[in-house]
Amino acid sequence: MMPDVVVSFLFIGVIAYSLLAGADFGAGFWDLTAGGAERGKEPRHLIDISLGPVWEANHTWLVYCLVFLWTSFPTAFAAITTTLYLPLGLAALGIVLRGAGFAFRKASLRTPQRRLFGVAFAVSSLLTPFCFGAIAGGIASGRVPAAGAGDALTSWLNPTSILGGVLAVLTCAYLAAIYLYATAARLNATILVRYYRARAFAAAVVTGVVSIAGIFVLQADSPRLFGELSGKALPLVIIAAVCGLATIVLLRLKVLRNLRILAGGAVALVVLGWGVAQYPYLLGTHLTIDEAAAPSSSLNVVVGVAIVAGLVIVPSLILLFRLAVRGRLEPEEH
Repeated sequence: MMPDVVVSFLFIGVIAYSLLAGADFGAGFWDLTAGGAERGKEPRHLIDISLGPVWEANHTWLVYCLVFLWTSFPTAFAAITTTLYLPLGLAALGIVLRGAGFAFRKASLRTPQRRLFGVAFAVSSLLTPFCFGAIAGGIASGRVPAAGAGDALTSWLNPTSILGGVLAVLTCAYLAAIYLYATAARLNATILVRYYRARAFAAAVVTGVVSIAGIFVLQADSPRLFGELSGKALPLVIIAAVCGLATIVLLRLKVLRNLRILAGGAVALVVLGWGVAQYPYLLGTHLTIDEAAAPSSSLNVVVGVAIVAGLVIVPSLILLFRLAVRGRLEPEEH
């Protein structure tokens, strides 16, 4: 039972990172498409005041997931890192460039410098989620051998991985647009409310269309994953689709209530559905959770540390996000 408990803790971190850091990455997508310096000034300013208080805290979940993986499932961690080192390296580079670009853009006074750091922030915000989605696709489709040292290119440049990368970028853009729409409404920024509502609606529709098209990609390239998603994980997939459709309806009706909950729920259910479809395997169809697990003594310590850390850190994160949602952490000049 303990390996399953540890995997459950690990997936809590994966879902949290998808929802929180995913919205951060999506904000970079809208930053990239906002237009020139003058045209995109207001949309970018809203991104800055929304991300500023929380973007560093959101990435603590990535550290959480990595520590859980390498301490609890060292065999799987070694297999993943020796096979998918290219997308992992690109994702790490993207996180560094993204953080530096976001920080230095606000501190720069000259337009050329701000533009340079803005491009670094925006482009890396697309690169990183694509790489994470491609990694998930490579793992789920069984292209990471249990012994590691798999093909460095085809393990993440394949139909399932490309689908995962594209969906990751679109999902991040979808979440960010929903959150920014809600922030604009709280600030009574009428123009930005219309601006981000239109983009949230477009992102929701495009993500839904790509998800439907992805069914045929999975059926052809990853038949086991497709079978499990259309089998034991089907209830989660259906509920996620209902949540997605509900957000489209609410956006169409200009109803903000429960919008963020439905959007986050749709994404969380998709990630959870992937986990259910994988079970009981950690890598594709050839390494089970029990086979990859560390000794029970190590798992017990990991779970104990996670519980203690959660009791200390989670209340602080909740307070941070409550203050951010209420606008208590925003600069007065906005």
